[in-house]
Amino acid sequence: MITFEVNDMTCGHCVSSITRAVKALDPAAKVQIDLAAHRVEIESSGIPAAQWNDVIKGAGYTPVTIQAGTRPAMTGAAPVRSGCCCG
Repeated sequence: MITFEVNDMTCGHCVSSITRAVKALDPAAKVQIDLAAHRVEIESSGIPAAQWNDVIKGAGYTPVTIQAGTRPAMTGAAPVRSGCCCG
């Protein structure tokens, strides 16, 4: 399982956008999203974390890969997004 922190994911529309992007690459992938914690977990076979990172970026978000047992450093405010109902 690969986990990302996505601080600019703020609403249900964001969750749907990321889920659609993940499923477009791997329809069999398991996606768990905790909106309140800004966490995206992806379980898929054979697709590296860097490629999932690119998929989330391509959907318009800024993922940070989280290593098991760690928290990423805060990088400041989330960027202002366009094209989303929350940004």
